[in-house]
Amino acid sequence: MAWVVLVVSGLLEAVWAAALSASQGLTRLRPSALFVVALALSMGGLAYAMRGIPIGTGYAVWVGIGAVCTALYGMVALGDPVSAGRVLCLVLIVAGVVGLKILE
Repeated sequence: MAWVVLVVSGLLEAVWAAALSASQGLTRLRPSALFVVALALSMGGLAYAMRGIPIGTGYAVWVGIGAVCTALYGMVALGDPVSAGRVLCLVLIVAGVVGLKILE
């Protein structure tokens, strides 16, 4: 169960990062509210997951999921640059996250 919560929390990290960007410096109400809610849920889930997952593994997986999903969102929805090098780096992050789980 801790791993499911950790993955969902990592996805929520991408949500709060996107909402923070959309809030334009916390000046827009709805994205700012989404940021606060997603941040609280993400951190709460991370805290819960770390009760059963080592801190180094849990935090790295959480950050990796959030970073990859946020970067993909930027590329797909916001027009961030897409290149073979950027995609390769994201694949390497995913490989590292999977490696941490396998070697736990």
